[in-house]
Amino acid sequence: MKVLCIGGAGKIGSEAVLDLVATSDFKKITIADINEEVGKQLIAKINDPRVDFIKIDVNQEQETIELMKKYDIVANSGAGSISDVVIECVAKARVNGINLSGMIDEGWKYNKDFEDNGNIMIPGFGMTPGITNIMAKYAYDRLDTVDEAYISHGSFRPVAYSPGIANTTKWEYDPDTRRLVFEDGEFVQVLPFARPRTIELPDPYGTHPQYIIPHPETLTLSKSMADKGIRLVEVRGTWPPKNMHLIKTLYDWGILRNPEVEINGTKVGVWDVLATYLLQSDEGTKTELYGYALHVEITGTKDGQNVRYILTNTHPASDGSVKEWEGLRSYTKCVGIPLSIGAQLIAKGKAKGVGIVAPELAFDPVEVFKELQKRDIMVQKKVFMEGAVN
Repeated sequence: MKVLCIGGAGKIGSEAVLDLVATSDFKKITIADINEEVGKQLIAKINDPRVDFIKIDVNQEQETIELMKKYDIVANSGAGSISDVVIECVAKARVNGINLSGMIDEGWKYNKDFEDNGNIMIPGFGMTPGITNIMAKYAYDRLDTVDEAYISHGSFRPVAYSPGIANTTKWEYDPDTRRLVFEDGEFVQVLPFARPRTIELPDPYGTHPQYIIPHPETLTLSKSMADKGIRLVEVRGTWPPKNMHLIKTLYDWGILRNPEVEINGTKVGVWDVLATYLLQSDEGTKTELYGYALHVEITGTKDGQNVRYILTNTHPASDGSVKEWEGLRSYTKCVGIPLSIGAQLIAKGKAKGVGIVAPELAFDPVEVFKELQKRDIMVQKKVFMEGAVN
């Protein structure tokens, strides 16, 4: 089988490619990226006859569709801004796909196209969304009823190590972003920094206040857990404390709205200037601790008792003590590896359903956890029995 890796030259996409090279049976692995120089450098580093590179601009729709038709699976790790474009092209190419970014609105309209073609598209299969969905499904499978789902993560990376990450940083706390919780059968829109909750992440990431963020787990879990009575779904996240302090200050001062100011006759967006600075500075491109920590809490009942599941993860330290997990790679590996795992499970016929299928409905959690463990990403599970149901 052949896999096309859109955005495969990027820091996260390259980790998915490296994992595909190391662990998959794909006969051909093509890196498709607009950055030809970086892509060819990656090809030289990998030095594997199965791997090649092609320069692509996904906005050239027909060219992109014709390329995709030559492959069995498209794995997209490109920026979230191109996600809907890629999903549309995959649908029109009539192939299977898996997407790093989750979908909140637009992309779901292609569900019928994938169904009619007998193909599957799995949106949002990184750490979060992605592994968080799988953790939630693990608990769901073991409960008779499900009441509440609290999805949380600590994304320990610089505030702006790439333009895409800088945009994501702004987007999550932009006042104009649609930010929802699911509560008692309804989606409720909340403001940035709403509903603070203190979350204890696994070592070495510590305990931090976390706030509601606009993530698709809210939409997918509220549907996939509906048959067991899910009442509340909240998704929170945090970055390193220094990053959070910066973003809160920018929000308080209105800078996340990106207002324009005039400087020497030229109008510029304040955030645009700041993002450019961050992308070119040590402060914006470095942090003290790197990695990705998940915390998923699901409450419900089993055999007449109240039960609470807490699932977390650990991975090798970023301090250089483990080869290939140094610094930023302990973050980018965590995000890119699930995309590779998902593409391989699709190739092996182990993805369930056709159409656009949420991660928790597509994959068996136990199987995903085993694949993560092979790559030194470990999932911990705790179960608390909390008395009889009243």
